[in-house]
Amino acid sequence: MSIEIDRINKRFGDFVAVDDVSLNLRDGELTALLGPSGSGKTTLLRIIAGLEQPDSGRIRFHGQDTTDLHVSDRGVGFVFQHYALFKHMTVFENVAYGLTVKPRRERPSREEIRRKVMHLLEMVQLDWTANRLPSQLSGGQRQRIALARALAVEPRVLLLDEPFGALDAKVRAELRRWLRRLHDEIHLTSVFVTHDQEEALEVSDRVVVMNRGRVEQDGSPEQVYDQPANPFVYQFLGNVNRFDARISDGVAQIGQFRFAAPEFAGQCDSQALAYVRPHDLEVSSQVSEGALPAQIELVSVVGPWVRLELRAGSSEQVVHAELPKHRFRELGLQQGGDAWLRPLNSRVFLADHELAAD
Repeated sequence: MSIEIDRINKRFGDFVAVDDVSLNLRDGELTALLGPSGSGKTTLLRIIAGLEQPDSGRIRFHGQDTTDLHVSDRGVGFVFQHYALFKHMTVFENVAYGLTVKPRRERPSREEIRRKVMHLLEMVQLDWTANRLPSQLSGGQRQRIALARALAVEPRVLLLDEPFGALDAKVRAELRRWLRRLHDEIHLTSVFVTHDQEEALEVSDRVVVMNRGRVEQDGSPEQVYDQPANPFVYQFLGNVNRFDARISDGVAQIGQFRFAAPEFAGQCDSQALAYVRPHDLEVSSQVSEGALPAQIELVSVVGPWVRLELRAGSSEQVVHAELPKHRFRELGLQQGGDAWLRPLNSRVFLADHELAAD
């Protein structure tokens, strides 16, 4: 089931929640709406579901205009952050609820409902909980039950609003992998809202990065991470260092370090900003021509990685670098010692582009 979002706008008083957003979500795709609080992602999800009405624009499911359809007529399954399970009902009754309240002519028989509910509970690997109450389950188990309940009515589209936000980090990571496997099995067009960058990059087929009600970038997880469209996307998706740079005829310069920036060929002596992720900084213990001199102020060991906080160059700028623990030991680096930095991969934006993105 494809979803067409056509020039959707939504205001709440003077606040612009969704600002002229257009997207085409493909059939069977798992799409993440990613952005900070207030970026419009949840409002857009609720408009797709029919829980909010847009001020203007249209929503179409597989070419059918659903903008004015009631939520109950859209064929959507919705999973909330806080489960929204009925506390007085068993797990079986919760999952069966959407089937039991259907009009009599559409309602499956008791046996069909039992068969379907047990199949869904097996799919989410919780068939053994059928007779338990939600209070007897863990948070991760309750969220899987909520998903089974959403799937019971055979929705055309599955919508998830911060589905793992209420869970601890370990359970969240486990459920992310589980959701990805489940989606590969059922191939249901799905849209989920998250502010967790790692979650969006790990789970989804497609990431839509939103900010201030607008779409900043729309692409695969690899595209939005490796080829950010603007400074906002670069800074929102993971840690990044920002260096003052100069552009001159397709060459960028950070201090004494020079590198090609062919997209700015013909640009003469312009102020720019270079973005370099911590793992894209080569750290050396030896003086290297053109490298940025720095002093190591802090060393943090995190599992197999070492994170360094350094003061670089004459500007005393704080810079963050990451390297494997074995490499750190090979180099003989230590807190308080000197190091030299060389960007391995970077992206340059003109300074006025940065101001526009902010």
